Amino acid sequence: MIIKSVELMMTAGNASQYPDTVFPEIAFAGRSNVGKSTLLNTLINRKNYARTSGQPGKTQTINFYAVNESNMLVDLPGYGYAKASKRERERWGRLMESFLLNRKQLKGIMLLIDIRHVPGQNDVDMFRWITHFGCDYYILATKADKISRGKRQKNIADIKKTLGLTDSNKIIPFSSINKLNRELVWEKILELSNK
Repeated sequence: MIIKSVELMMTAGNASQYPDTVFPEIAFAGRSNVGKSTLLNTLINRKNYARTSGQPGKTQTINFYAVNESNMLVDLPGYGYAKASKRERERWGRLMESFLLNRKQLKGIMLLIDIRHVPGQNDVDMFRWITHFGCDYYILATKADKISRGKRQKNIADIKKTLGLTDSNKIIPFSSINKLNRELVWEKILELSNK
């Protein structure tokens, strides 16, 4: 995908701040520090456009990025940060539920899971939430460069089993370091956007 333009349209802390656009939206969800912002930077060919942080739980807002004035990539706050207060977790839950239930522009969700680890309970819960709300999705198994190609297949099978998936094609290994499957992820983004 050739990236001609990228614009941070909105940083929203609540539903009233969501941008009023007609662009199809693809949201990116995952645990804190799974690499959402880094993955977004890789997709848009920008080094530090989406804010990255070594500090888990840093992204507390929903960030909307317009790409080529035709698609919206949405960076959702990370979940599962152990040091987040109960109040912060409840706020996150309300924000996510509002977004998943009410955002008509939402066409699909990319759920990021670190390929090196079996999905945790928070990942399973998020996956159930996504499917409960009837969202189209793909699982992006991030940090694929950190393990051997042989181990990659075993870990993808573990993700598939843990989430109860029947279709392995829904899981895409991804690496921001060597851009593994960047074009395939764009194909899936465009496929979901055109539904």
